[in-house]
Amino acid sequence: MKKILFFCLVVFTACATTTKQSSVQEDELILTRKYVGNFVEYRQYLPEKFSDPYLIWIKTTMDSTYGKISAYSQKCEFDLGDRLYVRRVYYTPGISLGYWMYQIESADNKIYYRLSEFQHDSQVLIESWFTSQF
Repeated sequence: MKKILFFCLVVFTACATTTKQSSVQEDELILTRKYVGNFVEYRQYLPEKFSDPYLIWIKTTMDSTYGKISAYSQKCEFDLGDRLYVRRVYYTPGISLGYWMYQIESADNKIYYRLSEFQHDSQVLIESWFTSQF
């Protein structure tokens, strides 16, 4: 009896997750990676409080458009002249709910850093780079 209940629960869960429609609109899925320039330099921002995260501010050749890009890290391993892209990834830590996570990465995707949601230099949310045209 326990095996039948377990089997029904597994089948029900599988059907519920496969038939659920995504709340992400179709046009949001088109652009997931955006070129933000070639790497120029970075500056480390030390946290003011013990609980604050380390930040690096990355400067690219398109600094006039995007400003300095804020990412979580203690150091930056990009090489001078690397082509950098901002990628958004739909992250689902649980079964049903998820959110967009943004990262800056090199062209070959070997080095990447998670971006802060608020870009301090340009005073905008990172998601606005994908919803509006720069």
